[in-house]
Amino acid sequence: MGKLLWANNQQYLLQKNVEQVLPFLRDFSQEQVKRVSRFQRTYAKFERTPLRSLDAFALLVGVQSIFVKDESYRFDLNAFKVLGGVYAIGQYVAKKLGKSIDELSFERLKSPEIKERLGDLTFISTTDGNHGRGVAWAARELGLQARIYMPAGSAAERLQNIKNEGAYAEITTMNYDDTVRYTSQLAKENGWVVIQDTMWEGYEEIPLWIMQGYTTLIKEVVEELEKAPTHVFLQAGVGSFAGAVVAFLEQYYEQEITFVLVEPDVANCYYESFKAGTEQFVTVGGEMQTIMAGLACGEPNPLAWEPLKTYTKVSICCDEEVAATGMRILGHPLATDQRIIAGESGAAPVGCFYELMTNRQYTELKETLQLDENSRVLFINTEGDTDVENYRNIVWHGKYAKN
Repeated sequence: MGKLLWANNQQYLLQKNVEQVLPFLRDFSQEQVKRVSRFQRTYAKFERTPLRSLDAFALLVGVQSIFVKDESYRFDLNAFKVLGGVYAIGQYVAKKLGKSIDELSFERLKSPEIKERLGDLTFISTTDGNHGRGVAWAARELGLQARIYMPAGSAAERLQNIKNEGAYAEITTMNYDDTVRYTSQLAKENGWVVIQDTMWEGYEEIPLWIMQGYTTLIKEVVEELEKAPTHVFLQAGVGSFAGAVVAFLEQYYEQEITFVLVEPDVANCYYESFKAGTEQFVTVGGEMQTIMAGLACGEPNPLAWEPLKTYTKVSICCDEEVAATGMRILGHPLATDQRIIAGESGAAPVGCFYELMTNRQYTELKETLQLDENSRVLFINTEGDTDVENYRNIVWHGKYAKN
């Protein structure tokens, strides 16, 4: 049986820091999000990703509607992460050229003239696979260099995908957060540019650009939805993706939305932070080995922490079986619902939702979230089968099935 642990967000219940977070929200205004989308759309092969309506699934679990934004189609890279990396690199290059990104296009940045002015730039990043592949892809497209480092336990297929984009890549013996510190040190020693979606003192601008880059996907969602979602389930690693989505939706809709964070139980820094009930976040350590590799992070991004502690109601952490169940639900849909190929991190929120809607053990959680026949629930499938062998073992052969 899949296991869930959940914690109410005491800061959300107290509503103590709404005024404090308002300056941050301005970086995710509709005007700013349009600027981000405009630049990304200058890439010649840009296409919207599909928003799927799972009506039969909604009927089964007793909610009004379920929508899934499927980012497995993004830029043919099988994950959403490229949106953040390409915008951050674009902003960095624009700043280095002394220009506004509004004056530039992706294709313009590929020109020999720009390349000559930039010289030999090398971007460096830590990744479980998807972010690093996006950074490597963007660097290759622009004729620049990339070096990508992955935490211990990363999938060999994800490593090879990064190498296929022309980057230097290796798997370290450290966990994700320690690998971030290692790449930061390498960057200082070699004059390389860190492209990372978490912030630390002296490194604030690029993480914000990455978070802004993610907003294109949620802009596409609201352009298609007829009504605002009542509930949004968001996977949280360092929280940058979730923080960007929350910051945008809080401004776009003039109604309350229930936001729920989902994490692996071995990398549950937001769950522990909400459980502690303090204004400062809690970090977790250890090896953090999980099939939800994209969420195996023990230290929240301070930038993301502010909107998430203000507007998120509950954090849920789950085991491997829950994520695997989500993959099978999306991969084997009911009736006329469309199939969605979701990776381990992309499917975890769906698995959590199904568990709390169908398992009486979590009736209190369901009632706390006020999930009922009037609920309109939104999920974002952040990745496809980026580890094909593991995907097949789970979806075809029943690995991590419920006992």
